Amino acid sequence: MSKDKKDKNIGRRDFLKYLGVAGAAAGAGVVMQKEIIPGSADKGFVARAEAATKKNGNHKYEVKPGEYDQYYGFWSGGHSGEVRVVGVPSMREIKRIPVFNMECGTGWGYTNESKKLLKGKTIGDTHHVHGSYKNGTYDGKYLFVNDKAHNRIARIRIDYLEVDAVCEIPNVQGLHGSFPQRYPKTEWLGCNSEFQVPFPNDAKSAKAGRKEYNGAHTIVDTERMQVVCQVMVESNLDLAGTDYQGKYSFATSYNSEQGWTVSEMLAADHDYLFVFNWEAIRQNLKKGNYKTINGVKVIDATKGKARDVVLQIPVPKNPHGVNVSPDGRYAICSGKVSPTCTVVDLSKIADAYAGRIKPADCIVAQPFIGLGPLHTCFDGRGNAITSVFIDSTNVKWNIKKAIEAEKLPEAEKKKNPHIVDVLDIHYQVGHLMSTMSETKDADGQWLVSLNKMSKDRFLNVGPLKPENEQLIDISGEKLKLVHDSPTYIEPHDVIMVKKELIEPYVKDRADMFEHPLAVTKSGVKRKGNDVIVKLTANAPAYGLQEVRVKKGNRVTVIVTNNDEISDLSHGFVLENHNVSFNVNPFQTKSVTFTADKPGVYWAYCTNFCHALHLEMRMRFIVEA
Repeated sequence: MSKDKKDKNIGRRDFLKYLGVAGAAAGAGVVMQKEIIPGSADKGFVARAEAATKKNGNHKYEVKPGEYDQYYGFWSGGHSGEVRVVGVPSMREIKRIPVFNMECGTGWGYTNESKKLLKGKTIGDTHHVHGSYKNGTYDGKYLFVNDKAHNRIARIRIDYLEVDAVCEIPNVQGLHGSFPQRYPKTEWLGCNSEFQVPFPNDAKSAKAGRKEYNGAHTIVDTERMQVVCQVMVESNLDLAGTDYQGKYSFATSYNSEQGWTVSEMLAADHDYLFVFNWEAIRQNLKKGNYKTINGVKVIDATKGKARDVVLQIPVPKNPHGVNVSPDGRYAICSGKVSPTCTVVDLSKIADAYAGRIKPADCIVAQPFIGLGPLHTCFDGRGNAITSVFIDSTNVKWNIKKAIEAEKLPEAEKKKNPHIVDVLDIHYQVGHLMSTMSETKDADGQWLVSLNKMSKDRFLNVGPLKPENEQLIDISGEKLKLVHDSPTYIEPHDVIMVKKELIEPYVKDRADMFEHPLAVTKSGVKRKGNDVIVKLTANAPAYGLQEVRVKKGNRVTVIVTNNDEISDLSHGFVLENHNVSFNVNPFQTKSVTFTADKPGVYWAYCTNFCHALHLEMRMRFIVEA
């Protein structure tokens, strides 16, 4: 066999582990010892991991026709710009919620209502979706999701599962991690900007030196959906979290070096977990200790300023995820370039702020996890489960044992007594999440591993292959893989919420008069060049059978679905006019366009609503 042939047959796991990682690590000046790379020294690692899936865990994951799932899963859609609703454990995709994208099935991005929210920005990159909280668990009111591409936060009403507000975040780029206040209820949302930029970023920015580049932690008022303030720091801020007492928000960080190249950003042996003190933020705002940049109050915490606002805990190296244990005691920071997780005792934060201990004294353990730890979730039984990207594993480990191991002799510590189980996954896991993990009520039933690659797991569908979301039973001591689920690019993160916390709040129909233009009687109103067409939609007919306008008229069509029957949606498409939208029971939507093509055009209903569905249409006549 030729060398070329051999190279082509290298498995993805080995290719990435031994070539990709080696190159990255070498560039970063990182030395990876052989004994810390599962599978490199021990060729039986994969076989044992696969055998482990046959032990323990016998959850029923099949959901038969007519049965409901136990959990609602809310997936961020990545650069599709959407949020997806998936049933767990069936892994059935139930709904797609357009957020920052254009979607002709519903008309999102085409209707006047959605255009008002999007403001002409019709691409997005959704990363982290989270629910609103009350007393440390979900309250069934809102979902929040970020847009990394245009630096926005969208709010999704759970009763409609549709976006109702968008907050644009000035001054920052790469709005990445975001997390809501968990206690006593969600009033604030902490958001991290990943890319450092000059403050302000204006015409002079091209000449700015790297020391003039900064990141920021943004606080958003979740009811008003407005920016409260920003805390400016010298770092790339990454993932976000909040505590269970309503005191702090968190940000992992990298590039404390303030570099512009990969090698520069990997030079230091550690970066930081930033802890933001919310009461200190309030006091600084009250005292006027801020400057206003582009209409936003900015607290300068660079160069050792505002020490009452920001605490920096050193964490190796370029840490990624930060996740708080369900008991509220520990924040787990995943090392990414370090094979460790850092366990921070949150009860020590107040002492560190007061100067009674050093920030590093808040760290109570740094257990070995594997090569490339990214994110951590919890089973509610004292165990953490961490995604390990390069090893392509999910690692279950015990937090208490990891802390206790810090006191052991080095030889005993190297045996990794904290590790409970290691599951081989397929392949290159990013985020993972267990049921109710981001709440005080983590129940340790199911875990979903959101893998970046699906090599060899599904039928070949061309160069753009699906990614692989794997369902894992975590009810027993062992992690048991039970299902592969292909998915379209690129789901990023997920939360999984008990059905009982969501289903009671979801409505079968809209509130009729929530929209100020709700139509109860069809008709046409003309004022100068403007024509307003009001239409009721009742299966199988629109309220008007014909509308006449003049060429050049600016036409607004307002449609209200007046059908009371649940699940009876109507559509409105106007031939050759780029007009298409969906209207749900008692809902109202509108669209505005210019009638610039003389002729006869049919408008029709797209949703099957009646035996005479095909007859549900009207003539739209444009006169010269």
